[in-house]
Amino acid sequence: MPHSVVELDVHQTAVNARLELPAGEFTVASGIDLSDATRTTLSRRDGAIRAYLARHIRPATASGTQWRVTVGALSISRAEQTSTGQYRELVAEAVLTPPAGADVRHFTFGYDVIVHQVVTHVALVSVRQDWAAGQVDGKGTTQVGTIQIDTRTMTVPALKVDLGDGSAWSGFLAMVELGGDHILTGTDHLLFLLILLLPAPLAVRGRRWDGLVGSRAALARIGGITLAFTAGHSVALAASALGRLDIPGRPVEAFIAASILLGAVHAVRPLFPGREAVVAGVFGLGHGLAFSFVLAELHLSTGQLVTSLLGFNLGIELVQLLLVCLALPALLLLARLRVQPVLRLTGAALTGTAALGWLLDRLGQPNPVARAADGAGSHTMALLAGLAGTALAAVAWTLAARRRPPAHDAPEPLRVHAGRDDQTASTSADRAGGARPDHERRDAARK
Repeated sequence: MPHSVVELDVHQTAVNARLELPAGEFTVASGIDLSDATRTTLSRRDGAIRAYLARHIRPATASGTQWRVTVGALSISRAEQTSTGQYRELVAEAVLTPPAGADVRHFTFGYDVIVHQVVTHVALVSVRQDWAAGQVDGKGTTQVGTIQIDTRTMTVPALKVDLGDGSAWSGFLAMVELGGDHILTGTDHLLFLLILLLPAPLAVRGRRWDGLVGSRAALARIGGITLAFTAGHSVALAASALGRLDIPGRPVEAFIAASILLGAVHAVRPLFPGREAVVAGVFGLGHGLAFSFVLAELHLSTGQLVTSLLGFNLGIELVQLLLVCLALPALLLLARLRVQPVLRLTGAALTGTAALGWLLDRLGQPNPVARAADGAGSHTMALLAGLAGTALAAVAWTLAARRRPPAHDAPEPLRVHAGRDDQTASTSADRAGGARPDHERRDAARK
């Protein structure tokens, strides 16, 4: 038989609970028939379902003071557990609010949904998010305990929840890690920055990339583009997160894809030469809005949000700086190679293809190109290893080129042309073989 799952998101003043309940067992225990319930017809029973859940979810403080339970959204879906096969599942969201000043990290969780009637049923309780304990990545849960009937007393004991002592420092460090991981696995953000940096060491002649601008100018361009992108996404991230703006995600994601496509075209033929930093700053605003979606999903208090914003942005900047430093030697070396045009056009073509796939996908047209581009973000270690290897090879090649002795041209052979006067012939001979003695010059003159 499938078991129930209770996932807790621990916040500063309340605990959110997500309940995943097998519909068949729920019908047996509650008497509310869900055998034919659909997303449309579920609303006819939501009042009875909420009342039943509120009666059987009873968190309390250590001294026995009851918390307030508010049951929210309800939905029907399909699920599958090990060896159970597929089954229908009722998903319910609830907010558990303790009395003012009570500790949300230590409480007793009275819960007997389904268990009070189906004696073989088990509910698994885990923590999905706990900012103060540094658990914010959403990649797994921490087991708290199980709830089941005590067959000796035929009662359902309350589960004692002890989440330890959390701290703001743990939350800050977790957000630094989350920010770094987000930029590292965010293939679209990385491609936008790298495609703008690709032609930075090149000069513009007419309407094409041709020649070099010099190492100092190239470094200044690369630094300007990176700083402008940082400023753009930092401002947008702070404004949207602190303002708790409700921004639709699809237009923002489409805007990001369009920015990458524009950068790829610019790498082929200069569209805004000398203004790359301005473009990076403007499009960085859109990338910052996308970053803010991560913070919005955490539902943090204002104090936690400010700390998280600092940590998340710091993680983004540290990883971004690392990637730019790793790519820098290769960018400077690539500009000096004869194969530079081929490599640049190839990189621009691949980036443009990925951007076009993303743009179509985010406009409602799923395609394999977008899925493949998204999958590239899962190979973070390979990306770092490739950039590090390329950087080492570029540095080694540059050092070897500097140590290589310069090639000297061979001296041109002396050429004596007919019709020269004696003074010219004498001067040429002097240059070729050094000055002659006086008597040899007089003999030569007589001849």
